[in-house]
Amino acid sequence: MIEVNWIAIVLAALSAMIVGSIWYGPAFGKPWAKLANVKKDPNFTTRKAVILYVGAFLSAFATATVLAYAAGYVHDVSSDTYLVDTLFVGVVLSVGLVASRLYMQDSFEGRRKKLTALNASNAFVTYVVMAFIIGLLPV
Repeated sequence: MIEVNWIAIVLAALSAMIVGSIWYGPAFGKPWAKLANVKKDPNFTTRKAVILYVGAFLSAFATATVLAYAAGYVHDVSSDTYLVDTLFVGVVLSVGLVASRLYMQDSFEGRRKKLTALNASNAFVTYVVMAFIIGLLPV
């Protein structure tokens, strides 16, 4: 049975929140908002923010959990270090599942390729950072 480090998973989930706040804030916030046609909501309340961020954390926690379990399975059949296996899984999941899915969905929805690239790049960086944290803290 695969064991995971729940502290590493929580830290990885928190890292996703940090990467996202930097990515969609000072790093690429303005171009993302323009490409995604996102406007400031004048009715945005603290309650809405709490709901949004709790949901984002739960999503990041689920992602980190899947990443940790997948890395555990890969590590069981690999001769590499846990860190290398975890980074491999992070890259494969971000490119093979997230980026490819974003590309397909955004293509059918007629979204701009720059927006797809921006969001897929965020997923890649997020998954690699999460994988690095999980890989540094094995069970």
